[in-house]
Amino acid sequence: MNSTRRLWWGLAALLAASFSLLLWAGGEIFRAAPPIPERVVAQNGDVIYTRADIERGRQVWQSMGGMQLGSIWGHGAYVAPDWSADWLHREAIAVLDGWARAEGVATYAELTPERQAALQARLQPMMRRNTYDANTGTITVSPERAAAAVAVAQHYESLFGSDPATHALREAYAMKEGTVTDATNRHELTAFFWWTAWAATTERKMPAAAAPTSGEPASQVVTYTNNWPHEPLVGNKPAPALWAWSLFSVLFLIAGVALLGWWHARTKEEHVLTLPSSDPLALLRITPSMRATAKYFWVVLALFLTQILLGAMTAHFQVEGQKAYGFDLSSILPYSITRTWHTQLAVLWIAVAWLGTGLYIAPALSGHEPRFQRLGVNFLWVCLLVIVIGSFTGQWMAVMQKLGLKYNFWFGHQGWEYADMGRFWQVFLFIGLMLWLTLVGRALWPVLRSTKDETKPIVALLFLSTVCIGLFFGSALMWGEKTHIAEVEYWRWWLVHLWVEGFFEVFAAAVMSLIFVKLGLVRAKTASTAVLFSTVVFMTGGVLGTLHHLYFVGTPTAVVALGASFSALEVVPLAFIGFEAFHTYRMGQATPWMARYKWMILFFVAVSFWNLIGAGLFGFLINPPLSLYYMQGLNLTALHGHTALFGVYGMLGLGLMLFCLRGLRGQMVWNTAPLKVAFWSMNIGLAMMAVFTLLPMGLMQLMASIEHGYAYARSAEFMNRPIIDMLVWMRVPGDTIFSVGALSLAWFVLRLWVAPRREGAVADTAPARR
Repeated sequence: MNSTRRLWWGLAALLAASFSLLLWAGGEIFRAAPPIPERVVAQNGDVIYTRADIERGRQVWQSMGGMQLGSIWGHGAYVAPDWSADWLHREAIAVLDGWARAEGVATYAELTPERQAALQARLQPMMRRNTYDANTGTITVSPERAAAAVAVAQHYESLFGSDPATHALREAYAMKEGTVTDATNRHELTAFFWWTAWAATTERKMPAAAAPTSGEPASQVVTYTNNWPHEPLVGNKPAPALWAWSLFSVLFLIAGVALLGWWHARTKEEHVLTLPSSDPLALLRITPSMRATAKYFWVVLALFLTQILLGAMTAHFQVEGQKAYGFDLSSILPYSITRTWHTQLAVLWIAVAWLGTGLYIAPALSGHEPRFQRLGVNFLWVCLLVIVIGSFTGQWMAVMQKLGLKYNFWFGHQGWEYADMGRFWQVFLFIGLMLWLTLVGRALWPVLRSTKDETKPIVALLFLSTVCIGLFFGSALMWGEKTHIAEVEYWRWWLVHLWVEGFFEVFAAAVMSLIFVKLGLVRAKTASTAVLFSTVVFMTGGVLGTLHHLYFVGTPTAVVALGASFSALEVVPLAFIGFEAFHTYRMGQATPWMARYKWMILFFVAVSFWNLIGAGLFGFLINPPLSLYYMQGLNLTALHGHTALFGVYGMLGLGLMLFCLRGLRGQMVWNTAPLKVAFWSMNIGLAMMAVFTLLPMGLMQLMASIEHGYAYARSAEFMNRPIIDMLVWMRVPGDTIFSVGALSLAWFVLRLWVAPRREGAVADTAPARR
């Protein structure tokens, strides 16, 4: 059995085992999810909330933007608080203040430290005790908690309305006036917030088999969210399992790096190839369907520029709250909608770049133009525009409270970060992705059925990644409007994580290898082995690494253990990313005619750099359970998100776009001065954004979270400090430089179609203009 066949079998076995474990973990999550009660009652029998209130409250939360305005269990936006942690803290303070008044002082804060400690010791068992009765579906709370729930609910009903008493807080949270216009909906919204806080402070009921026997010390029982968030008042602190599995994750990382280092050491360099004397792709026949992909890249740039504009608006909301330079922007485009579109466009423009690349490269590899291929490419492009415009319109109507709850799930705003579009638009996009993989597959078919084409293994991997990108979007269809939030989070991260850190990785590795093979820079057999091995390495941590997003959404300890162990392995291949960067750069210097692909190569080198920094360094910073316990939902999470999503996948999308444009408009003179500005400006701007704002702000929040609790680190009191405002303003230079780079790139592409000059029509043939 040759090495390629062994790798195929190894990959198949790995995926079978990994997805079996991932599905098993899903079953455990569904089984252990915090229960939704039929009723929440006080000890005197008064009904506080019902299941219908909680479920409708979640619908209200989703319709106003959901995770795009604050967060739940740490997942979502960063300006407004985490509503679970905020409610929990406010409820605890309300109970303590009530007891303090009974002792003759106005507030708990005015008590002596000794009395505060005594009341905390009284509060913790009351808040953490699990009073859920599975037989009746009833949660019974003490009179103190019932009174506190009413008081906190009144605060939220004021906050999400237009009450002048909470106007300053709405500005601090970047909330528009009348976020939820209906008073009944505001009350039911509080039921959902109460339930998420209850799950975060209520201990799981220990199975009888796990209970300690006589004489054994009692095991520490954790809440449904594994003691997240950190809240000293109620005794929420890192569970022992978080410490243990964080330590093991570091050991797994070291072992993985050592094994991969051993593999690199024993792998011999292949003999130097005789390189082609001219560009093998210069005479590539551009088919009608390949030419039709140009409009995909126009859309990429339009969406990219729009995303940058919306990002600037979203960041500015953090400083002025409801306004932009004095203009009441929140009444037209509130924070929750600008952030929705900003995050969604980040995925959409990168995805469109990759869709266009797949449609371009498939006929280029096979030399086969299937019948009606161009029609399919054009039809898919129209569908993508309809999906973007339709879904964005529905989201705006939902956030502005113009759509109503009846139609919100299907046509409005689902409220789940990166999966915000209504179900109708998700189904539409899924069908579009099925059309895409069909178009790519039928164009690749001659290579896939060939027995002589040396690139067949790489092409097969490319096609399989295409199939997985299309099919795994179907995980967005696995939840319904009333599916338990823990189950929704499980499937949502199938979509986000497996797309971005799984199949996109494979697609990228396959496409880049095929490009170098077709350019004659790498042997097909060598590339096939390398790509298959890279896929095995990436997927080893990539599939089960999904679970590191689910530590605190109602999951049992086994899920924490799996997530910690395998998310550490995700970093292993990134430890050797410098070799990949050097190899890619050397490809660009291999022969004089490679100057035609200089900027594509440099974008690929940038991918390697940001893979190491954004995905590797900043990713592992937050991945271990103990780290994420304190950092989830802080600006350190945003630091990882920005540097990894744009730095890796955005840069790669732009590099692939330049490769396709070299084929589509290679006969035109390429004035690459704007590309030079674009490349350096975007990289420098991204680095400035990370170093001047997100990193220092995140570190400050981390210290506040460790010392005072998570609610304080996300509070208006902390986030409105002058130094935080200064750090937000320090984004402006980096954002400006980044925007100059994006505009330069758009100008370069525009000039390829508007008044271009053909090569040979001018005398200037200097390399700088290639």
